[in-house]
Amino acid sequence: MGTKTYRPVTAGLRHRTGHTFEELTTERPHKSLLKSFSKSGGRDSRGRLSIRNRGGGHKRLYRIIDFKRDKIDIPGAIETVEYDPNRSAFISLVKYRDGERRYILSPLNLKVGQEVVSSNAQVDILPGNAMPLRFIPLGTIIHNIEMKKGKGGQIAKTAGAGAQILAKEGDYAQVRLPSSEIRKIHLDCRATIGQIGNLDHQNISIGKAGRSRWMGRKPHVRGTAMNPVDHPHGGGEGKSKGGRHPVSPEGIPTKGYKTRRNKRTQVFIIRRRSK
Repeated sequence: MGTKTYRPVTAGLRHRTGHTFEELTTERPHKSLLKSFSKSGGRDSRGRLSIRNRGGGHKRLYRIIDFKRDKIDIPGAIETVEYDPNRSAFISLVKYRDGERRYILSPLNLKVGQEVVSSNAQVDILPGNAMPLRFIPLGTIIHNIEMKKGKGGQIAKTAGAGAQILAKEGDYAQVRLPSSEIRKIHLDCRATIGQIGNLDHQNISIGKAGRSRWMGRKPHVRGTAMNPVDHPHGGGEGKSKGGRHPVSPEGIPTKGYKTRRNKRTQVFIIRRRSK
């Protein structure tokens, strides 16, 4: 897929780029796989602000995605490749032989009419096919990887993402994640073959502040521009650095400070992404 530029008839269009969407095959989503959902505006279940700079944005319908790929040994044909406003990756509509339709994440080079299958045994190493890690050869690029058997894919689900199987030892496979972290994942966990498409997503330039507001992102104000009551970096005469090392509004250091506290899963990480 390519990107397009705009004639600079306005200041907002001068640096803006967008998708050409030449890979998409339809403009209408499948109705039975849509559902409405309310936005949180960055608030948690108590109504308190837990994520700053969120709110507004265009109204969206959620597309129900099959992350589990638990339609076992029933081949399906790709009907459409569609845009999903809730994620950076494109999605594909699969029609299975028993008549059921499901959405899956669309991997690179997956074409309309191509057949995909999910199995508990070894199947062809083709984009869109899903199987447990124990049947996937070393060096294969995979996405939508489970961390717990039967839970559904949790890793490598964004546009252009792809992990690689490096080794298999005992009951675990060593997988290099998109962050360069190397992690042990159980061989019974499922993954899908291929790299996720829409590689040009990272090359898109927003172009203007209003386009961020359409996506539900509010302006991000620097801490040094605030008052001391609002941020630890606030106050001071003129443009000051705040007089301390960079911290979040809650006072947590933001450069190199380790916030991971899950010791239970520490044994599964072979190499941290920061090393």
